[in-house]
Amino acid sequence: MTSDNGQLSVNRRGFLKATSALAAGAAVPSILATGAWACASDDAIRVGIIGCGGRGTGAAYDALNADPAVRVTAMADLFEDRLKSSLGYLANEDSFKGRVSVPEDRRFVGFDAYQELLDAGDVAYVILATPPGFRPVHFEAAVRSGVHVFFEKPVAVDPAGIRRVIDAGRSAKAQKLSIVTGTQRRHEHSYLAAMEQVRAGLIGEIVSARCYWNQGGLWVHDRKPEYSDMEWMCRNWLYFDWLSGDHICEQHVHNLDVMNWAIGSTPTKAMGMGGRQVRTDAKFGNIFDHFAIEYEYPNGVSVMSMCRQIDGCAGRVEEVLVGTKGFMTLRPNYAHARTNSGEWRAPENPISPYQQEHVDLIASIRGGKYLNEAERVAESTLTAIMGRMSAYTGKEVSWDFARSSALDLTPAAFEFASTAANPVPTPGRTELI
Repeated sequence: MTSDNGQLSVNRRGFLKATSALAAGAAVPSILATGAWACASDDAIRVGIIGCGGRGTGAAYDALNADPAVRVTAMADLFEDRLKSSLGYLANEDSFKGRVSVPEDRRFVGFDAYQELLDAGDVAYVILATPPGFRPVHFEAAVRSGVHVFFEKPVAVDPAGIRRVIDAGRSAKAQKLSIVTGTQRRHEHSYLAAMEQVRAGLIGEIVSARCYWNQGGLWVHDRKPEYSDMEWMCRNWLYFDWLSGDHICEQHVHNLDVMNWAIGSTPTKAMGMGGRQVRTDAKFGNIFDHFAIEYEYPNGVSVMSMCRQIDGCAGRVEEVLVGTKGFMTLRPNYAHARTNSGEWRAPENPISPYQQEHVDLIASIRGGKYLNEAERVAESTLTAIMGRMSAYTGKEVSWDFARSSALDLTPAAFEFASTAANPVPTPGRTELI
């Protein structure tokens, strides 16, 4: 599967439909049945990349920098050009010489490439960095194959996918497979220090919060005459709900994850609005360009959430926690609190949280603190999905409704053929499912 439209960038990490979810304790290869694959500190850690666009390439770059024992030995993507571009970038990086070796028979292309890579074996963990719509089935397959997983956020685009991820995550726990997700704030020094202060009562009891991901537009991949509907959507995946989940899921999930983390709970309901004000051309698929969601958490805590991707507007990417003793503002490598008793700032830390994610995953694989972030990030992704459901339909959506919703955006078939996209949602007319 592909992960990006073509621009490789490492400063930001840039199938065949399964018919049943995994049960806890699903069958795994006998070599793995007694526990997670593990290695000594000097053993090679072989990594496979599933989704070789900007994010998959960036995640592999971070993994290679995280530990000198990491080797990239297998790659899979929907498109051969994406795989070759990614491999060329990584193999030609001077600092990775001899550590990126992917022979022809370990390069897999097509909708079933992910399964071919897993069937080939001999990888300690896989990087799942395809468009999010494919992620539940890829995660299930990775857990079924008994390998550790780094998978990008969001982990699904609909409630049906969320349930699959949660089930597979529980199976991974039963097998002691380590699972780390691309919500890098959970691994960032300033955020970790800030949450320690929140738990210690620095700002008192949280009574409300705000979070934002407001920025300009992103890349768009224009359609070429030779593209089928399916190929165009997969190459232009940001703009289709079944592939990205819309930008409230694909991007704003970072901020919503911080809300759940700080408050210590998932929301009980959401009321949202949004629309398609600027990105109205057909090349922008069927998603919105702005959202505003009010989430209600237990004990009446209210969170205002905003995200926007429109050029020429004010930008803001941060979270604000308001407590009974003060407030705290958080953004990458920054945490600052003003309280009744004074100010507090988190010390800066030069370590990239994108690299730290892999440091922590490898430590878990080697027998350190066990990490399995699947269910937590599934809940944060569902937080974004319920906000999108409310904005698309104009209806209030409860957590319980979203969790059990029958909404499944998966296309009827995965093949390079004519495949109609869902219509652009219309609040008040689009059905709440």
